[in-house]
Amino acid sequence: MHVGFIGLGAMGSGMARNVAKTGLLQCVFNRTRSTAEQLARELEIANPPSIASLAAQVDVILLCVAADDDVQEVIEAIAATVKPDSVVIDLSTVDRDTAIQAAALLAKQQAAFLDAPVSGGVEGAINGTLSMMVGGDTATLEKVRPVLEAMTRSIVYMGKTGSGQSTKAVNQIMAAGINQAVTEALAFANAQGLPMEKVIDVVAAGAAGNWFLQHRGPSMIKDTYAPGFKLALHYKDLKICKRMADKAALSTKILDLTLADYEQLLAEGHGHEDISTLFRLKLAENGPPIR
Repeated sequence: MHVGFIGLGAMGSGMARNVAKTGLLQCVFNRTRSTAEQLARELEIANPPSIASLAAQVDVILLCVAADDDVQEVIEAIAATVKPDSVVIDLSTVDRDTAIQAAALLAKQQAAFLDAPVSGGVEGAINGTLSMMVGGDTATLEKVRPVLEAMTRSIVYMGKTGSGQSTKAVNQIMAAGINQAVTEALAFANAQGLPMEKVIDVVAAGAAGNWFLQHRGPSMIKDTYAPGFKLALHYKDLKICKRMADKAALSTKILDLTLADYEQLLAEGHGHEDISTLFRLKLAENGPPIR
């Protein structure tokens, strides 16, 4: 089984390196050529000149790109040369309708498609501990499971094509709510004059403890927001969730609040920072700077 990887950003590069450890990764491609060339040299694999060239060489194609339009463009390029019985796996976060359209286009070329978005951030991509939610055919999933296991701690089959992306939308909405709760609570703690490190330690050990508090709380109170998950990307994902919710006439209170907050932070130039930069707004609204 020969594997190719398209899209070598912060997430994709980590995932590609883990796939390379299996010995299955044959080639990589990235829109910024220098990025692909550097990783290809590091891993001692090929760097084809185009997506179409990559697709013609491999049996499994992994892609991790930024947005729906990017996925559509990549799938169209793959479809031009993809071999019958190949499997294309989209690790990006996009609308479920985009996944359905991609699967339909590839089916015309007798190629299979899985929508397999991931959760776990840059740390999970580097460490191979991502959680993956998969939509598509179960037999196809089992065929490529050895490839996916190189990148993940958990792989859960969610149902037909599009189900993976719908599940990722659940994850992104929940992440927004957790971000809101943790940043607002810590701003409250600061306004109460509490020792912030101790607050994080004691709350993280109790019923309200969560990954975000444990891993992002210490950096927030130091006014440090190195990206594990960039705010601009979460904003993009939440816009997808909003579209999906509107189509189903669902309540979007957390979405609306978080989108408004993120828009303010984006306007202030914080889009490249971690989503925990929301703490900046909560501090401004709820009391003095961290002492």
